[in-house]
Amino acid sequence: MHLKKSFLLPTTIPLFTLAFVLIAVVADAQEVIPRDTSFTVYSAFVKERKKYPFIETVRPELPKGVLAKENVVYSSIGQRHLHADVFYPAKKTKLRYPAVLLIFGGGWKSGDKSMSIPMAQRLAAEGYVAVAVEYRLSPEAKYPAAVHDIKAAIRWMRANAQKYNIDKTKIAVHGVSAGGQLAALVGATNSIKKFEGNGGNSKQSSWVNAIMDIDGILAFKHPESAEGQVAAEWLGGTYEQKPQVWEEASALTHAGKNTPPIIFIQSQYPRFTAGYKEMITKLNKYGIYSEVHTVPDTPHPFWLFHPWFEPTMKYTLNFLNKVFKEQHNKL
Repeated sequence: MHLKKSFLLPTTIPLFTLAFVLIAVVADAQEVIPRDTSFTVYSAFVKERKKYPFIETVRPELPKGVLAKENVVYSSIGQRHLHADVFYPAKKTKLRYPAVLLIFGGGWKSGDKSMSIPMAQRLAAEGYVAVAVEYRLSPEAKYPAAVHDIKAAIRWMRANAQKYNIDKTKIAVHGVSAGGQLAALVGATNSIKKFEGNGGNSKQSSWVNAIMDIDGILAFKHPESAEGQVAAEWLGGTYEQKPQVWEEASALTHAGKNTPPIIFIQSQYPRFTAGYKEMITKLNKYGIYSEVHTVPDTPHPFWLFHPWFEPTMKYTLNFLNKVFKEQHNKL
């Protein structure tokens, strides 16, 4: 079945009422795959404004001086094409731009790359190449498929560095919620071949030079963690059924000398970043830089809304500017 256009409904209507449906995915998809639409910007807004009536949704707006390429295929698994939206400075310079890969959240089962676009656009306006990617979610493919997809996207960025004027030595990974967990895991598994997958551009490195984890868990089995059925859906079973997988999927398990500098930006709920203190302790042994910032009195998806979008971007940009001015990681 060949479908030229997406049949996903826009995120500006109450998709949360649909709960779970089987529909075709984004442009160029050649098969019908399952998609959970329970988490959208709109559904999060409806939920959170009950407690925070002053919030406003952050809306995408292409800044002046920024170019965009949408729905670029970065990897193909059989006939399944994975897409990215690329935002990059229009100005050509002799010095190449650092790049950021953005990973959306949604419990490893819901959400889509459009949620990353406002941050990607802002990053591009500040002199970064920003790549917002889709990845396979748990209704379609269990762990470690999403990890393989993100690593493939990083390799694709390096393979296309000249086209988008990317500095291949300065690639960061940025994620929110489940995307934060993935960002931390992808960075903590630098150079571990087991996590690479077969997503193309195998001659390129998937090494990342910085991690930005926004409310993403570091250890699935942890005293502060409350992960249950949603994590089990992605990991293929409960902790009692799959203890090795739960440990393997935790960034804390792999943190060490190859982990790049990392920033944790947190809501008021400690359970969403369970394990970050232990991870910092491990990184300190190797002199690896880290930062922690808590945005007080915030809901979990705070980055989607004003007034918290701006401070989140400030922390993000300050960290990126610091790390990429001082760091010289080798590929």
